[in-house]
This record gives sequence, structure tokens and C-alpha cells, in this order.
Amino acid sequence: MRKLFLALIAMTGLTATAEVTLTSGSFEAIASIKQEKKYKKIEVSEVSKEVLATITKNYGNYTIKEAHRADDGEYKLILTKDGIDTTVTCTSEGEIIKIY
Repeated sequence: MRKLFLALIAMTGLTATAEVTLTSGSFEAIASIKQEKKYKKIEVSEVSKEVLATITKNYGNYTIKEAHRADDGEYKLILTKDGIDTTVTCTSEGEIIKIY
């Protein structure tokens, strides 16, 4: 049973989201497997005008170093200022999701 649990955890590259509960006597574990989005590199000129407006408003002094887009239209932009990179993830409508 433990080997099955470890195998489920190791399969994080699956294309679907799943949650599995394994119970054996007093041993109970929950494994959650999430799908990771795949982004394709694009030209900065291909970024939607809504996203560019958001970046200009919030990061006017930054330069877009790289742009990536997921199949669902989500953008991941790598911004740079003074040699320091910041990654911003936005929806296709320009809503900021995550900054890291």
C-alpha cells in the first residue's frame, strides 16, 4: 500500500487533477496531483493590449524581457529593472494573478 502511495505522489506530471485517499488500518494519507500549465514563448508584440495596459500602469519603469502564453490565454511575463527580474502572471483580460 505504501508503494502505491509513493507511486501516486511521484506522478505529478499527469494531465488531469486527481485526489486519492488511501486507508490501511490506522494509516491514512491523501495525495493531490495537480496539472501544471504549459506556456509557450511569444513575442512581446503578441501580448494583449489589456495586459500591456496593466503592466504599464503597475510596472511603468520595468521592461518586458520575455513573454509567454498558455493555451487558456493566461500570460506569464518576465519584467526587468536594474538587472532584477520579476515574473508576473496575468489573465488575458489583464488581471494580475501572481507576482514572484
